[in-house]
Amino acid sequence: MTDWKFTGGLPPLSDEEWSAEFEKYKQSPEYKRVNKGMNMEDFKFIYWMEYAHRMWGRALGVVFALPFSYFLYKGYLTKRLGYQLSALFVLGGGQGLIGWWMVKSGLEEPESEYVQPRVSPYRLAAHLTSAFAIYCGLVWTALSVLMPEPPSGSLVWVRGAAQLKRTARPVGILVGITAISGAFVAGNDAGHAFNTFPKMGDNWIPDDVLSMRPFMRNFFENTATVQLDHRILATATLLSIGTMWLSSKKLDLHPAIKSLVGTTMLMAGTQVILGISTLLSYVPVSLGSAHQAGALTLMTLMILLNYFVRKPSQSVLKSIPVVLRKTRSLTLKD
Repeated sequence: MTDWKFTGGLPPLSDEEWSAEFEKYKQSPEYKRVNKGMNMEDFKFIYWMEYAHRMWGRALGVVFALPFSYFLYKGYLTKRLGYQLSALFVLGGGQGLIGWWMVKSGLEEPESEYVQPRVSPYRLAAHLTSAFAIYCGLVWTALSVLMPEPPSGSLVWVRGAAQLKRTARPVGILVGITAISGAFVAGNDAGHAFNTFPKMGDNWIPDDVLSMRPFMRNFFENTATVQLDHRILATATLLSIGTMWLSSKKLDLHPAIKSLVGTTMLMAGTQVILGISTLLSYVPVSLGSAHQAGALTLMTLMILLNYFVRKPSQSVLKSIPVVLRKTRSLTLKD
């Protein structure tokens, strides 16, 4: 699709309209350099994929806005929850604008005739970051409504959760950074280079890893550097989650938190296997999609874990039987 309207519109409904839309696409660099000779059926396939994605996004906005407006009108929402949901709705609208901003970059003429047209990796990363931010906000907000207090039941368990929290926060941030680095891998088609593991070709570190100028461009536009970064971040994520899992075994934790840490460790291992399989298979759509879904699943588990290890309110702490306090005073820090 070579144009965009905020409110959307009907797809082509006649052969003449399809031909006109196809002619617009033929003027794009993508057709001239990548899909030259594409027939109408192939064009319809990519058109419907893009159209469905855009309309799905708009449908989500409607599904969110209607009940939100109703609950707001009825006064069912607290002031804080109302602000949170309003912010999420605004972010959702902005996501549509970011999406078109991203797609538009793929319709522009590349700087060199030897470069294939593709969406800007910076805009792709912005689009993915925005989507993940909205998702994380939705999950956290839902948890705050469904489970206002984290699981407790014992001051010993609460103390263990406070200790685990020191690790869970930075690990959660690392998971997010690793996921975003994947957007630069996709945006630079870096998954189609160095399809070997653990080495990248014949070397551990490619020779041209820092060949671009200025220096910082390498970390966002250099195919070798972008893939190497993602490998390093993925390895660091797996090791960090593994360390968190091992340290959690020495802590007294609520059974739900212990189970969640174990599940997170399992998912981290699965995600690494998916990433390696995707790379070695030259990034088929099925494995690429599974790898992205794995990143979202791992991020979801980290959101849950960080939510569960929060400090309970004073009223909850006071409600825990005194006998469980033993004789030791407990100091909890945010």
